[in-house]
Amino acid sequence: MIATIEISMYALTDGYEQKVIDFIQRVKQNKNIRVEVGGLSTMLFGEYDLLMQVVKEEMKYDFDNGKAVFLLKIAGSELTKEKLPDILK
Repeated sequence: MIATIEISMYALTDGYEQKVIDFIQRVKQNKNIRVEVGGLSTMLFGEYDLLMQVVKEEMKYDFDNGKAVFLLKIAGSELTKEKLPDILK
C-alpha cells in the first residue's frame, strides 16, 4: 500500500537547524522514498511498511542522540499536489 507521511521535527537543542537537515538527508538516502521538503514540514511518499520502518529508525536515532519532538500525519494513500481536485490547485 502506498502511503504519505507529513513529518515535522523540532530538535530541542542548539544547532537545531542542522539536526533537522541531517534527519531529512538520512531519509533521502533511501531511493524508494520520495521526499518533498517544505518550509514547515517534509512529505514522504512510498510503501507504507518501508516509510514506517525508516521513520521509526531515524526518529530513534535522534531520540538516542538528543532531544526532539516529531509531529506526523499519516495517510494510506498518495496525497500529492498533482492528485488534488482541480478546484484546489
